[in-house]
Amino acid sequence: MTKPSFLAELKRRDVLRAGVLYAGAVWALAQGIAQLGPSFDAPDWITRWFVIAGIIGFPFWLAFAWFYEFTPQGLKRESEIDPADSVAHHTGRKLNYWIFGVMALAIVLLLTNTFVLHRGVNEAASPAITAPPNSIAVLPFTNESDDKKQDYFANGIAEDLLNLLTRVQTLRVAARTSSFAFQGKGLGIAEIAAKLHVANVLEGSVRKAGNEVRVSAQLVRAADGYQIWSQSYDRTLDDIFAIQDGIAADVVKQLKVTLLGAAPKARATDPRAYALYLQARQLGNQYTADALKSSDALYRQALAIDPRYVQAWDGLAHNFANEANIGVLSSEQGLRQSREAAEKALTIDPDDASAQAQLGFLAMLQNDLPGAARYFERALALDPSDLDVLRNSSLLLQTLGRLPPAIVIEEYTVARDPVNPKALQNLGINYLYAGRYDEAIAKFHTLLSLSPGYGSAHFDIGVALLLKGDGPGGLAQMRQEKAEMWRMIGLPLAYCARGRKADADAAFAALIAKYTKDAPYNIAYDYAYCGEADQAFAWLDKAAAYQDPGLSEIVTQNLFDKIRQDPRWLPFLRKLGYAPEQLAKIKFTVTLPEAADAGSDAASSAVETSTSTATPAPVHAATTSTDKP
Repeated sequence: MTKPSFLAELKRRDVLRAGVLYAGAVWALAQGIAQLGPSFDAPDWITRWFVIAGIIGFPFWLAFAWFYEFTPQGLKRESEIDPADSVAHHTGRKLNYWIFGVMALAIVLLLTNTFVLHRGVNEAASPAITAPPNSIAVLPFTNESDDKKQDYFANGIAEDLLNLLTRVQTLRVAARTSSFAFQGKGLGIAEIAAKLHVANVLEGSVRKAGNEVRVSAQLVRAADGYQIWSQSYDRTLDDIFAIQDGIAADVVKQLKVTLLGAAPKARATDPRAYALYLQARQLGNQYTADALKSSDALYRQALAIDPRYVQAWDGLAHNFANEANIGVLSSEQGLRQSREAAEKALTIDPDDASAQAQLGFLAMLQNDLPGAARYFERALALDPSDLDVLRNSSLLLQTLGRLPPAIVIEEYTVARDPVNPKALQNLGINYLYAGRYDEAIAKFHTLLSLSPGYGSAHFDIGVALLLKGDGPGGLAQMRQEKAEMWRMIGLPLAYCARGRKADADAAFAALIAKYTKDAPYNIAYDYAYCGEADQAFAWLDKAAAYQDPGLSEIVTQNLFDKIRQDPRWLPFLRKLGYAPEQLAKIKFTVTLPEAADAGSDAASSAVETSTSTATPAPVHAATTSTDKP
């Protein structure tokens, strides 16, 4: 008798049918997990690892089908069954039914995902956005110099052009953080413009050789890639500021923008000091101890050449505050030196908006809220479109317990800085504490899509879920938090929500052992949420003793809701100067630039009239510029 072929034997033993059934089952289950997982806040990696496990198991399943057969007497090795007694053909018919059923289920799930769930999500998450014709993004300029270390110079030219155009109030300019986020990503102009919600893009290149510089710039309409305008400038470094003025003026002219006042001009200084300043600014943006120290040295070199270089004093003021924040300098020394540098800038130019805003931020840290309000109002009067000033103004409104106008400002800044993780987090936090939980969670997920390792993002989602009453989802998010401190702060909240007191007590013990002096305010709101009022007030007293900056949010933090009616609550607020009657005396209003430009009172009043009362609304400590938990 002729020995059957290998393929015929595969068919006889139903190995092929078993393989098709396995693949269909894995596909259907993966579809189901992917669709149902978000409802249970399951981590994204579950589907991925399920598919990988399925692929690894496939050869073992085929081997099982080859060596074993299901019989009426149970599972037997194929070698133990007489071919005449084999029921493989009956099993094959059953497998066919299973295969049809599994494939039908998989197809239904695929169609549901494509035409129901996926389409609905996209429609909700990505509404059609029409970019206004006066909107523009300035991309980093390409360094075409032989010295590749001149990247800082090319980027610096682009950043200063962006800052110059921002001062044209009738232009809508995407912020630096978002515009520069696409550097080196290989994206086309149309894609970048769509992400930044702008109609036009300014790009260019810089070639620097000794004292000679060539700057080329092109203004492109994003919708069709049409080059509206281009120009090249071959000058000496002495003319670099005139080049910037010329490019800015041409952009305004080409976009047919009406100037409300004089055209903005770049602040001129010695070209050598300017080159040092650009390098110092780029290093300062890296926000590391070594980079900040190197940046300090370069700013001082620039000031040795031009002692009245206001932007260099501003740069030092920001560096010193950042060095205090990351522990390079003590808080006392860093904040003192930051104040001295900002005050020096103001002695040179009393109309320097950056220095006014920095002094406002320092006043806020030192609990001088009326002083902070005065500085911010002056800074906004000088430069109403500065997004950093607006963000800090929003923080002050949060501290004053005025969340609605703070949200208006944050929405404004995110519209102009749409891929800035910090801006997205700030807006998400505002939504969270306004009770707009789904909107908050959506912002945090957008944040994580841009920066998967962003510290406190999973914590924020976890808090939103806990406040929605989703204890299991909140606990899952706290466990996914990348930043150790925020994870340790979040776990007691989640365990309390789940009623797991022993686990909560253990989590509190671990948190207190490691962060007694760094997070007393956070420990206090953890205890408040868990309903332990005595412990909460004990830790609030410690937070006051340690001068924890987080206390600036106590009026608006809703994790304290369970102890707000405690007779100890108002006296503690009065001791801090945060009682409602105390905050109501502080007058602070913000008028957004576009409201003023358009001559409409609607947006303006949305911010201003909301500030007349101090309505408690929760705020998150991570929104502060100091990144204090």
